[in-house]
Amino acid sequence: MSFRIRGLEAEQFAHLFALPDAALAAHGAVRKIADGPAPCRVSLTDATPGDAVILTNFEHHAVASPYHMRFAIYVRQGEETFDAVGSVPVQLRRRTLAVRGFDAAGMMTGCELIEGIWLEEAIERQFADASAAYLHVHFAAPGCYAAKVERA
Repeated sequence: MSFRIRGLEAEQFAHLFALPDAALAAHGAVRKIADGPAPCRVSLTDATPGDAVILTNFEHHAVASPYHMRFAIYVRQGEETFDAVGSVPVQLRRRTLAVRGFDAAGMMTGCELIEGIWLEEAIERQFADASAAYLHVHFAAPGCYAAKVERA
């Protein structure tokens, strides 16, 4: 099965890095220095301790259904959007993940909890349901959005 994983568009966060802390707060965001592997949702790579990151609230599932979602995410300045067909970034391989399928109306078609090393198999199982239009991958422990998967 051919699939495409995309990080978030870098341009939508670029302006945050120039804002003073008070303006960031008005956007529901804070500037932080990573003290561990903060997962950037743009590049789908982990920040290293000492890297500057922005922790912001992001609406990752803007649908008119009960599954409308937003949550906290990290982004790093100067990153390029991860966009690859048939390739899983190391960041996702290293974590326990929740994989959730959604139909075109934003209703959940399936879900499963897996170790990242098994992501391709989970993608194949979720897309075996013809009604699954796309998948969302979440980091299982904090429950936050990681990336979108589409049929390629």
